[in-house]
Amino acid sequence: MGNKRMSEVNYSEEHIRSLDWKEHIRLRPGMYIGKLGDGSSYDDGIYILLKEVLDNCIDEFVMGHGRKVEVTIQDGRVVVRDFGRGIPLGKVVDVVSKINTGAKYDSKAFKKSVGLNGVGTKAVNALSTYFKIESVRDGKLKRAEFDRGVLRKDEKLENTTLENGTRVEFEPDDQMFKQFQFRDQHIERLLWNYCYLNTGLTIVYNGQRFQSKNGLLDLLETKMDGEPLYPIIHLKGDDIEVALTHANHYGEEYYSFVNGQHTTQGGTHQGAFREALAKTIRDHFKKDWEAGDIRTGIVAAISVKVIEPVFESQTKTKLGSQEVEPGGQSMRSFVGDFIGRELDNYLHKHPQEAEAIQQKVLTSERERKELSGIRKLARERAKKASLHNRKLRDCRKHFNDAKGNDQEKNETTLFITEGDSASGSITKSRNVNTQAVFSLKGKPLNSYGLTKKVVYENEEFNLIQAALNIEDGMDGLRYNKIVIATDADVDGMHIRLLLLTFFLQFFPDLVKNDHLYILQTPLFRVRNKKETRYCYNEEEKQAALKALGRNPEITRFKGLGEISPDEFKHFIGEDIRLEPVMITKDAVVQELLGFYMGKNTPQRQEFIIDNLKVEKDMVDDEAVGGDGSVGVGEEAEVELTA
Repeated sequence: MGNKRMSEVNYSEEHIRSLDWKEHIRLRPGMYIGKLGDGSSYDDGIYILLKEVLDNCIDEFVMGHGRKVEVTIQDGRVVVRDFGRGIPLGKVVDVVSKINTGAKYDSKAFKKSVGLNGVGTKAVNALSTYFKIESVRDGKLKRAEFDRGVLRKDEKLENTTLENGTRVEFEPDDQMFKQFQFRDQHIERLLWNYCYLNTGLTIVYNGQRFQSKNGLLDLLETKMDGEPLYPIIHLKGDDIEVALTHANHYGEEYYSFVNGQHTTQGGTHQGAFREALAKTIRDHFKKDWEAGDIRTGIVAAISVKVIEPVFESQTKTKLGSQEVEPGGQSMRSFVGDFIGRELDNYLHKHPQEAEAIQQKVLTSERERKELSGIRKLARERAKKASLHNRKLRDCRKHFNDAKGNDQEKNETTLFITEGDSASGSITKSRNVNTQAVFSLKGKPLNSYGLTKKVVYENEEFNLIQAALNIEDGMDGLRYNKIVIATDADVDGMHIRLLLLTFFLQFFPDLVKNDHLYILQTPLFRVRNKKETRYCYNEEEKQAALKALGRNPEITRFKGLGEISPDEFKHFIGEDIRLEPVMITKDAVVQELLGFYMGKNTPQRQEFIIDNLKVEKDMVDDEAVGGDGSVGVGEEAEVELTA
């Protein structure tokens, strides 16, 4: 029967087809820009489109042409204008519509640029409903317009008094990027990183000016949560720059860059730095300390420039290059030699900073030894609980073994929810390949002000940590997204805040690296015999009532458990709405936690009364818990998440 079926399948010339450049990009966008997304995540496609255009502007700056870039984003339309040399006028159409066309194949013109594949602006063009490119060179202007990669206008050269440079205007295709929205927090982070890595560059975004004088030193000062244990150490060399210090927090925090590209997943340069840091500290103090004790609490940034860098994905988030240039010095020895020499010299010249590092390492060593017995017992409890209590309903893809890869890991999500009905609905409606569910038992402990000992002694926290596999750091993280899924009432808000406190207190890296989200679920279902609409707020409900006409049925969902699995699959599938948990540039985590989770104060109670966004009949004594923690609503959440 199998042979018969095979013989019935025709395979001939008509089954072979060649896609043109724009068709291939639109059919397989993930190959070019990673995931699509709606703009809620820092690495969603709309930001990759913006970055592809900006990379060209930055490469011009690096080559010494144009010190300012102007960016405007309004109503989903993006305009980027640089003041570099401009694209050669006879090649303007080609460079945005012909694959493998660009100056960056000439290593003399762009020795250490990011965009080496000749794809960047072509992907932007193909994935935009409107794309316009303008180039000004020596009093002449060339302009062309496209629609999803199709050339609509190819205008003749005209005279102009405009400054030299390139102007790109585009609007992402809303068929590809459904319900997309540009978020200022993600854009500003991207622009600041460009400025930290290119001192002297000015970027103006919607009238706001971005500029850095001290490079990675400025970056760390911005990223630091509270005061460092010693002044930031800033080291610069040929094609390498490093800034580092220690803070009073758990884990390791790194910001790594290659040729100006933020490698959010690290790579060979970050690995070489971590190794070199531990070795240099050991050698300097002549102590055989454990690497983990040396690096606990580290906050560091490293930037390297590499000829022909090799990345592990098109979106260039992880460096794979083993060498600084083809056939040249290894990345490990390049970074290791620099750190070994410059950091050791610095510590000899600055004995106070050296003493602070030594005390931090000794403190970390003591805490680790105190926790060693507890950690062993906690691991055993976690194994038993996972097997017998079924708190974690895992997805089929496991990424902490040799079979996993970064692309698959990027697709994984862990939902943390409370209650049998809610976790049951998500479990039945999830994508079992990539989505896992962790079920809470009641409200978590308020962990504010407690030590990491509580992570192992408290069963709930220990099991969350074990499920995420982050006991020994973020390298083992099993899920790219951790999504808090709680009801939109007082109890749900309370649980949400307690979980936020836990992650910010003990695993701030998760938040700072954009892994933590809040699940948005609809508050209303509005339907008639022909159509059903799910509404996430009052405005959407009113619009649905208007659209569906007379006397539609209105259902108010008071909890996740009330939403059937058949309906829930719509809310955690392609159209999932996630609110990223982010920390503002000026926010100090411990101060925020102290306000929200410390002892009750009249000021906080007044804040709750003013800002709690739940139905009036839900507000009761539970808004302020007896443990000193609070349930806050949407507006208060912004302080933590914006």
